Amino acid sequence: MATSPPHPSYPSGPAEGAPLAGPGTAGSLRHAHWWHRAWVRYGALSTLLAISGLVILALVREETGTEGFLVGLGLAVLPVPLLIAAFRWLDRVEPGPWRNLLFCFAWGACAAALIAIVANSFATRWIATATADPSSADTLGATVIAPVVEESAKAAAVLLVFLFRRRDFTGIVDGVVIAGVTATGFAFTENILYLGTAFGTDQLTGGTGIASVTAATFFVRIVMSPFAHPLFTVLSGIGFGIAALSADRRPLRRVAFPLGGLLLAMGMHAMWNGSSAFGEYGFFAVYAAFMVPIFGLLTWLVIWTRQRELKTVRAELPAYGAAGWLTPAEPYALSSMRARRIARQYARRHVGKAAAREVARYEAYATSLAFLRHRARRGRAGPDFAVREGELLGELWRRREVARPALDHAARITAPPVPVTAPPWPVYGVYGYGPKPTPYPAYNPYRS
Repeated sequence: MATSPPHPSYPSGPAEGAPLAGPGTAGSLRHAHWWHRAWVRYGALSTLLAISGLVILALVREETGTEGFLVGLGLAVLPVPLLIAAFRWLDRVEPGPWRNLLFCFAWGACAAALIAIVANSFATRWIATATADPSSADTLGATVIAPVVEESAKAAAVLLVFLFRRRDFTGIVDGVVIAGVTATGFAFTENILYLGTAFGTDQLTGGTGIASVTAATFFVRIVMSPFAHPLFTVLSGIGFGIAALSADRRPLRRVAFPLGGLLLAMGMHAMWNGSSAFGEYGFFAVYAAFMVPIFGLLTWLVIWTRQRELKTVRAELPAYGAAGWLTPAEPYALSSMRARRIARQYARRHVGKAAAREVARYEAYATSLAFLRHRARRGRAGPDFAVREGELLGELWRRREVARPALDHAARITAPPVPVTAPPWPVYGVYGYGPKPTPYPAYNPYRS
């Protein structure tokens, strides 16, 4: 049964409620094994991604040639900034750290792409050798092997963030953003391979202009379906996001939802890859009947979830305002994306860019605080609720001198108008003097 967390105490100083480490933490860190240290894990992960990047670079260049690789790279990079900006926009309520997004993009572009190329090639060759039918092996590899391998490889990044960056993974929007950025990196590498190969084919056949294989590949992969891979993997991300919202005492849900999302991603990927088997217009039929509607549905779901997050901020932060940690206007300003933007602009205009960054951090910490309290009221905050709450309150308190004026200004600018109802008695001026106002004539339904 969920219990409400204790009411926050009134702040008496900048350090109150902001414990950054519990007792004995320093000693435990000194006696920790070397493989538990953060720099060791970061170094090992960076080395793994770097090696994967070098290997995948060599494989793609060998497949496409140097000139084809450069052409494919130049064309494949075009949708990447747009997709990253779109996912970052979805994450504006509680923006996650950039290091998570960089890891996810690098994992998708390097590790997941390398796993997919090696596993898909091996499986297709094994099927062709076992069945002595290369054409059937290619079809089976594209519709069965590739979806399973690729979606599993991309979902591994979501799983790693879910397990080791749990504080940054709190709901559906986080799952969508992490999965989408991972798939964007994967699609980037895959597009280099496809576009570079198409360019090499045109070099051999003399194809140029709109009729070339490169132009057709660019239209299908970059113009029509840049969101295809992100759309598949987002289903896995939604599963992990629902698991993040589930209580720790329900382990079955925390496993079933990510697995169900992964299976849906594999199924949709298989349908997309197999669309060419549905006839000459099979691709366009699948695109119009499934891809576009599902894309619209998922977009609506994410935006609706983001609005619910803003309502959570509005509902949870007044408790900290009543305790003195926030001003009365801040919960309203922090629950409005327009007010947040105005606050950052105000700080940048009157103080400088550094102040605007501090206001942005203040907004992010306040949102994390609201979500933490919301999870605690539902019994999902974990045993470190008080420590984490103190950390977030300490971060807010250290930035209050810069952030409060900006947020108060934003609240005044964006506050909704308050309706004023005239009293039922006659009013003779503001303080009881002055001419009596002329009343409006009463409405007569029988008057022509």
